[in-house]
Amino acid sequence: MRKYWIAGAATASLIAIGSAQAQQRLPRECRQEVMKLCGTDRSEMRSCVKDKAAQLSETCRSTISQRLQEARGGEPGKRAESTAERGARRELAYGSDPLQKADFWAGKTRNAPLVLFVHGGGWKRGDKNMMVGSAKLSHWQDLGYAVASANYRLVPDATVEEQAADIAAATAYFHQNARKLGIDANRIVLIGHSAGAHLVSFVGTDPQWFAGAGLGMADVAGIVALDGAGYDVPDQMGENARLMGKTYEQAFGTDPARQKALSPTFHTAGPNAPSFLILHVERDDAERQSKALNAGLVAAGTDSRVTGIKGRGLKGHGEINKKLGEPDYPATPLVDEFLKKAFAQ
Repeated sequence: MRKYWIAGAATASLIAIGSAQAQQRLPRECRQEVMKLCGTDRSEMRSCVKDKAAQLSETCRSTISQRLQEARGGEPGKRAESTAERGARRELAYGSDPLQKADFWAGKTRNAPLVLFVHGGGWKRGDKNMMVGSAKLSHWQDLGYAVASANYRLVPDATVEEQAADIAAATAYFHQNARKLGIDANRIVLIGHSAGAHLVSFVGTDPQWFAGAGLGMADVAGIVALDGAGYDVPDQMGENARLMGKTYEQAFGTDPARQKALSPTFHTAGPNAPSFLILHVERDDAERQSKALNAGLVAAGTDSRVTGIKGRGLKGHGEINKKLGEPDYPATPLVDEFLKKAFAQ
């Protein structure tokens, strides 16, 4: 089974397991980089590296992932060989902020469709490096697609409004540089998980964000939302007050008007992106909100479909991101079908 290399979790696991031997396997420059960023207190390293992985150099993040693979019994060098076979990852800047960057893997042919992925993390954490080594990356590459994984500025240093502007700006970058990158500007699909699902749905329903980046709704072929639950923010804050209330309040504030303004469900009257696929696992809030978002889109005449995926609670929430691309995972053929249709239009 394929290993999953999630930058924050994998990095934190490697450093925070308390293994001096594991740390010594890292190059000196990378160890110094981690200590400069997070200090030397191992009890604090897990949360620090998880939250700040994007600030490590790409070389350090990649080295940590490879060392972790070796520690877990993987074949040394296997990931590097796979990367070479499939083409090198390129880091591209779509803005001036250090987090306004995206990783890019070219498609098999010129004029390839592009899957642009937006990570989750409660609007305050997460990293584009979560794509590296994932089942979805290799699966989409096998289908011939170009793939990109975008970072965006994080709460509390940035607002959700600025995050939406970042997603639109990243999309515009790929649209404007399509010929140079060998992709088809008319065949770009945004896929987001968790908070990323909210963000791609938000820019796909509120036209101001794409307009601010010089794009229209028709400049994307579709939106795929993977188990988001912030589509109706006021409803979600009430539902998750005990578990996630502080996270939602930090991101969306306490002003009901702003909460509604940041809710995709309140923007479905249109114009919208051309098509949506909304997937949720067995979580009551995710199911309710996914169905409500879909109902609003369909009522507006937008091509939209909502489907439940087996997997309960937070475990299922993580699985839809980690297992997507595995041939026996039920979400994989649904996303494949959606992409094939969206890219054929």
